[in-house]
Amino acid sequence: MKIFTYIVLALALVLIGINVMNLDFKNLFEGDSLVALIGILAILCAVVILLIFRVSKAIDEKLKKHS
Repeated sequence: MKIFTYIVLALALVLIGINVMNLDFKNLFEGDSLVALIGILAILCAVVILLIFRVSKAIDEKLKKHS
């Protein structure tokens, strides 16, 4: 499961990079820039969810070792 989360995190970073390249900083809230901003925000939410999942798995493993 660790490898899967690492792969998804790497893909998320690549997608953030692609979306950053689509940003037009002069017209940030218009057209493709708005779509790119929404995409970046969605990817960041997915990264936070994955990190929470990893922490919960680590806590679960420690609890199983302790008992």
